[in-house]
Amino acid sequence: MLGLPESTEFNKRIPKNKFYENISVSPALKSSFVEQIKAIYWRNKVATTTINLAAGEAVTELEVFELKLNKPVLDENVLRQIDKEIPYHILFLLEYEGKYQAWVGYKEERQGKVGTFKPGKYYHTEWMLLEKFSLKLDGLNMDAVYESLIRQVAGERLQTNYDTDIKEAVSRDERRQKLQKEILALEKKMQRERQFNRQVEINEGIKKLNRELEEL
Repeated sequence: MLGLPESTEFNKRIPKNKFYENISVSPALKSSFVEQIKAIYWRNKVATTTINLAAGEAVTELEVFELKLNKPVLDENVLRQIDKEIPYHILFLLEYEGKYQAWVGYKEERQGKVGTFKPGKYYHTEWMLLEKFSLKLDGLNMDAVYESLIRQVAGERLQTNYDTDIKEAVSRDERRQKLQKEILALEKKMQRERQFNRQVEINEGIKKLNRELEEL
């Protein structure tokens, strides 16, 4: 898929119950697997054994999983559960009625646990035809390729922080989103407030958050 070399093709169907049977998951998450997913395919395995790339310090393999959906929405916790069970980095392709979305989560290595990763922030593209995707394997090693893919999928949200490492870029984006939510909440609060002194106080808080947002 995605024009990746034939040497990376794996094309193995994975039973979806692998990710919830005999594993402690909530009834809601199990329902998401059952009701939202039609089939899961392990499409590609990008590694030093399948492509001419050097291993990274954190990323040793990058897998491409295709999830065929029953509806054009998916509980993000499904991706998080798969990411937890697979000890490699994953690019997800969600398919519904011939259109695709690419999803990728920033997986950071757990402190003191080499080779184990904690799924973090997820980014995704818009729905589009597969031939419209322009994702590329840019980089000289697996770490660089993974970082590049996250930036490509995230688009402008991370492109503005291209000079920073991916961990810092994701951290800034998370802080930016948090500030935007806090600003929106204060603006709504100010609209409801009837006391002038409280309005002034809330407005100062909004200005402070906006200054912090501009500095990111």
